[in-house]
Parts: sequence; structure tokens; C-alpha cells
Amino acid sequence: MSSARRAEIRELLQCKPFLSLHELEERFPDVSSMTLRRDIEYFEKQGEAIKVRGGARSMKFITTSMEDAFSLRLHENAGAKERVARRALSLLETGRSIFLDSGTTVLRLAEMMPDERITVTTTGLNVAIELMKKDMPIVNIVGGMINRDNITVSGNQALHFLESINIDMAFIVPSGVSAKDGLTCGNYIDCELKRLVVEKARKVVLLMDSSKLNKSLPYTFCSLDAIDCIVTDGELPYDMTERAKQAGITILLA
Repeated sequence: MSSARRAEIRELLQCKPFLSLHELEERFPDVSSMTLRRDIEYFEKQGEAIKVRGGARSMKFITTSMEDAFSLRLHENAGAKERVARRALSLLETGRSIFLDSGTTVLRLAEMMPDERITVTTTGLNVAIELMKKDMPIVNIVGGMINRDNITVSGNQALHFLESINIDMAFIVPSGVSAKDGLTCGNYIDCELKRLVVEKARKVVLLMDSSKLNKSLPYTFCSLDAIDCIVTDGELPYDMTERAKQAGITILLA
């Protein structure tokens, strides 16, 4: 019966980061490949897996982030994050369509933003709530699954929404930055979303306090060359500075 089969598939998704269609075909030889694909789609709708080429990735492993809880990060390097956010204010233009990433630095930026007519799309629930305290900004928040660690929305629904909009300027906050590995984060789904935003944005602004320097997490969502502007609170390492110069990246010190 389908209920027993899906219960077994659910157990597999709890102990394996990737479950291939071939493996399912061997485990359930009397079930058609089409039915097994529908099983994968079922678990994707339940938020327990992501359908990928050749099978499914388990959400249990994807959503295990290497970052600290948001409530703890909110107070770390608070002064540096505030200076970075304040410096980034000079880049905002009335009437533009901007994307605001999630994260504590962007939350500070949202708090400081002037009450002007700017269309903002964000994945950060707390960022959207902060912007709603103002009268003029138009605030769009993507739909999808909520990551409790980052208080951010991601998943396929979020990707589909972002594919349908235009972005003049994106303010992106990585979890780690290095010349070798580029901009990285600890969550696969967030990586896919940030990668799409970087591809769609006309201008990409990296917001980074010095604690992110020379730090690499498992997933790279873009290289330094894809960035147009870096806003940071201190001097960058020599290799990163040289890479930025070669790519024509503007560096703004907070």
C-alpha cells in the first residue's frame, strides 16, 4: 500500500541526505518509476524533501545550518553591523526596486531606512515587519518554508517568486567570505536562493562585518567577481583587495 511505502521512504529521508530514484526502484521493484516520482513530489509538498535530478534531498540535512541561532547573532559585532548598515544607506535610491537579504546586518539597515517610496522584496520575516513600521516603502515578502535559525523564507515557492520580479539592487549578506571560496552560507536552500538573486540583480551589494572575513561555509552562492560593491567595517585582506580591484568592485569602508 502507498501509506506503508511512503512511511518507509520517510524513514529513509530521516537517515540519508540523498535518496536516489534508482535506490527506490530497487527497494520497491513492483512499483513504477512514475509512482515513485509522485512519492518524491509528495514529500516535497510536505516540506520533507527537495526534488532534484535523479532523486530527492532530505530537508533534515539541508536545513541543518552551521550558523548560530539568530537571537545570539543579533548581539554579536553589533557596532560593526550598525556601521556597515549606516554606510549602505548612501546607496539607496527612491523609486528603485531592491532586494534585502535576511540577517542581522540587513535588519539594522531596514531599521535605518528612510520612509521613502522604495519597493522592497525580502526573504527576512523580521526585515519585512521592521519595514512595515514605515508608511512609504512597498514591501513584498516571498512565500515558502521558514528557516527558524535565520528567520528567513526559502524553498521552491520563494525561487519561483523571485524568478518573476526585477531587481535593481540586491543587498546580500553571506555567512563567510574569502577570495578562494567567494560568498558562502551553511544552508543549501538559502544558497540556491541567494544565487538566483545575484543572477537577477542589476547591482549586487555585499554587506559584511569583519567577522565574516576568511570564513568559508559549505555552499558557495557566488564568486567575488559577481559583486559590484562591498560595504565593510575594516580593511580587506590583500588577496581580496586585489581581486576586487581586478573586478572593478567598489569598496566602501564604514
